[in-house]
Amino acid sequence: MSNGRESKVFIGAENIIKNYVSGTETLHILKGISLEIEKGMSVAISGQSGSGKSTLLNILGGLDRTDKGKVFIGGDEITSLSEKELSVYRSKKIGFIFQFHYLLKDFTALENIMLPAYIAGIKKKDAIERAKSLLADVKLEDRENHFPSQLSGGERQRLAVARSMINDPELILADEPTGNLDPQNSDIAAELLYSGAKKRGKTLIVVTHDKRVAERASLRLVLENGQLCGEHSV
Repeated sequence: MSNGRESKVFIGAENIIKNYVSGTETLHILKGISLEIEKGMSVAISGQSGSGKSTLLNILGGLDRTDKGKVFIGGDEITSLSEKELSVYRSKKIGFIFQFHYLLKDFTALENIMLPAYIAGIKKKDAIERAKSLLADVKLEDRENHFPSQLSGGERQRLAVARSMINDPELILADEPTGNLDPQNSDIAAELLYSGAKKRGKTLIVVTHDKRVAERASLRLVLENGQLCGEHSV
């Protein structure tokens, strides 16, 4: 990372290389990715299927390991952490949203949001208050006692957006968060994701194939063949 911008850099990746072995073939997924992201930015990563977008996101979130290279978040080198340390780090510092919402079917909307905070040791009363506030942010305060099966696909994904922020993480990582939604619900979920991250001062990275979702970001990166081939700031 360059010294002149170091104080502003929240996420830094240095020469990230990741390969997978499939039978006798070695797949070169990421081929020396380096990037810097400032705190509070919203970043969209786009590219063709197989370009390495999700792999990069998983490495930045500590869900996958690099073969070579380092990742720094808020000054911490997460690539040097043990699995146990990474697990604690993820639960405290990072909120995840995936293409599939992974809501617990036997828990209400409110319970699905508050559960990660409760597990993290937050008092139940405080966890409920946080969850109610987040439900209001995603316009679902009137659905708090509904189960996932009673909600639409768009509503379920909005719950997933709220859940990602319950532990007040510094970083939100979203992998194709609107991939299963129709255009109208995609726009609603994307607006709530971006506005929620901005309101709460979070750094947001979104992997998406949807141009409309990507265009909301303040920095747009393009991956091609495991390499960054372009970026656009707005």
